[in-house]
This record gives sequence, C-alpha cells and structure tokens, in this order.
Amino acid sequence: MERDDPFDEAAEAAEAAEAAEAATRPGAGLLRQPPAVWATAGASVVAFMGIGLVDPILPSIAQGLRATPSQVSLLFTSYFLITAVAMLVTGFVSSRIGGRRTLLAGLALVVVFAGLAGTSDSVAQLVGFRAGWGLGNALFVSTSLAVIVGAAAGGSAAAILLYESALGLGMACGPLLGAVLGDASWRYPFFGTAVLMAIGFLCIAVFLKEQPRPARRTSLLDPIKALGHPGLASAAAAAFFYNYAFFTVLAFTPFVLDMSPYRSGAVFFAWGVLLAVFSVLVAPRLQRRLGSVNVLGGSLVLLAADVVVLGYGNHATAIVCTVLSGAFIGVNNTVFTELALGVSDAPRPVASAGYNFVRWFAAAAAPYFAPKIEEWSDLHMPFVVAGVAAVLGAAVVRTRRASLTRGAAEAAPRHAAEDGVGVFAG
Repeated sequence: MERDDPFDEAAEAAEAAEAAEAATRPGAGLLRQPPAVWATAGASVVAFMGIGLVDPILPSIAQGLRATPSQVSLLFTSYFLITAVAMLVTGFVSSRIGGRRTLLAGLALVVVFAGLAGTSDSVAQLVGFRAGWGLGNALFVSTSLAVIVGAAAGGSAAAILLYESALGLGMACGPLLGAVLGDASWRYPFFGTAVLMAIGFLCIAVFLKEQPRPARRTSLLDPIKALGHPGLASAAAAAFFYNYAFFTVLAFTPFVLDMSPYRSGAVFFAWGVLLAVFSVLVAPRLQRRLGSVNVLGGSLVLLAADVVVLGYGNHATAIVCTVLSGAFIGVNNTVFTELALGVSDAPRPVASAGYNFVRWFAAAAAPYFAPKIEEWSDLHMPFVVAGVAAVLGAAVVRTRRASLTRGAAEAAPRHAAEDGVGVFAG
C-alpha cells in the first residue's frame, strides 16, 4: 500500500507540534514585563495610532485643501510606499547603530514630519511630509517588534501578543484622536501625534538600555535573500493580498460612509476595539483548536465576504461590516506576524523586514487604486476587488500549506534558542 504524501505528514506533525507548544504558552507572563518593554510598547501604540489617525478627517482634509478623494488617498500611498522600501534599511541601520538608537531616530523623524504635516498648505506638501513620516515609522515599528521579542518575559508568544495589543490599541485610538482633534481643525491631529511621539521618545531614552549588536551586520540584501525561503515567501505573498483588502477598508471606507469626524471616529474606534480583542484574545485560542493555517485561511475568506457585503449594502450595513472587519483583521494580523517571525530560519529582524517589504506595497497600492477603480466603474467595484484579493490570499495559504507548516517546524529549534536571549544578540 502506498504511503501518504510526506508533505501531508509533515504538515500534520507541524500542526501537532504547534498545538502542543501553544498549550504551554504563559498567559500571565504577558503583564509581567520590564519597564523597557512597556516603554517600547507604549510608543508603539502611538506609532500605530498614526496609521488610522487620518481616517475620520479624510473628507475634512479634502475639503480644506480642495482635493479629490484620490488625491487625499495618496496620504496612505506615500506613507506605506516609503515604509515598504525602508524595510530594507531597518536591519542595516539597527545592526550598525543598535536597536535603541534606531528607535530614537525613527521617533525623531515622526515627530518632525508629523509636525510639518500639520502646517501643510497643499496636498502635495502633506503627501511629502507623510512620506517622511513613513520612513520614521518604518525604522521604529520594525525595530520595536524585534526589541519587544528580545526583551519580553515569557518568550516570543507573549511578546507577539504584547505587540499585537499595542497595534490593536493604536488602531482603535487613532481614529478617536483624529476625530476629537480633527473636529476643530484637520491640522490638530498631526500636531497631537507629534507631541505624543515626543513623549514616546523620552520614554525610550529613559527606560530602554542599548541592545547588544549582532556579531554579523545585516546587509541591505539580507531581507530579499530571506524571501528565498519557501515558507517566508508564501507568508509574504498571502499577506500582500490580505493587506490590499485590509487597507481598502481603512483608506476608502471613510469616503463611502461620508460621516462627520466624530461619527466616523466612533465607527473606526469600534473597529479597532474588535481588532484588538480578536488579535490578543481570540486568535490564540483559535490557533490552539484549529491550527494557524486553518485559522488564517478561514479568516481571509470571511474577510472577503465581509468587504463585498460592505460594498453592496446600505449605509447601516456598511457601518456594521466596517466594524465587523476588525475581528477578521485582528485574527489575520496575529497569525501572519507569528508566521513571518517563525516560518524560516532567518533571524527574526531580517525575516520581519523581508515580509514587511512585500506586504506594505499592497498597503500603498490599495488607497491609490480604490478611488481610481470607483472612477472607472462604480462604488461597489473597489470592494469586489478587495474581496478577490482576500480570497487570493486564502488560496496562497491553502496551496502553500506544506511550506508554511514544515518551515515553522524546522525553524522552531533555532527560534526557541533565541527566546530569552535577545533578538539582537550575536
């Protein structure tokens, strides 16, 4: 009798190992962290607030600067395009000047360019300042994940949940802050972000000690080389399609809802709360029961259905679907982050840089193409395209299942040795 496909056997073994490891993850350790970790996580909250900050004020910006929706959407495109390219630089920089100095440099850039964004007199100026903001955010966000993973108590699982908590909280509070400050003027949210990031700069400077530098410096091409690993390449490809759907919701839906800053901020606050709850509390439980690959595939399909209904529903349905999408996005964020960091044998900062290099291009493309697709067709089509993108992400996860599970199983011993030692340690 023929033996089963060895790929299927490897996949089943990897899923079983994942379930066994997940069952022993320390839950209480998430809250028992050194001050340096809390300082970095707190600054991360503000960094992620900057992503959704402009959501409720996009119509106000368009009105104040006499710009079209497609022109205003370039605020996201320039931000994420620079962020994507800068991912190739983050490891190069941090391996030479250290994690702490890289974080401080990123925060300083955000403070400067967020403040300048508030002084803009044209869309072109605002788009340019957002690009500089994206460079600072790339230096900070990618390095903050590595610092949290290296310094957190409880291993990488607790660190990733802490990072996702910061992401969810920032995504939830960003639109709320944008609504409160933007109700008076669209300029105030940018000034508010500059002040908050300056506080984050001081916290990092006081509480975070310099991390040990690696014995081998990271080159600019290392993240690209890391994508040669089948598992990491598969995770990045799936995340590319997922992020297109994600940022269609984030960047294009405010124009569809056409609400006041306060109401739009409330909708995206509820969206961010669901994102945080499902990323931190629900996703790990689903992974333990069903396995990461199964959870990811199912969540992407549900996100696809949600965004299509959002596009074709009435105003009330669009609000409900926008909020509900936060649940699926929260699950996807957690699972994709764990896969990106653990599916290959590349050092975590290098793997993260390569993965983010690919996926942020989709975050840059969606805000640009969604309004263009509406101009070329109708209001529904951008959401149909987003739904198709999410289904393609699920298809990549399904067809590359063996590479994802086998890669995670093979890389587990190396990453287990990294945990508790410090991700920057040589």
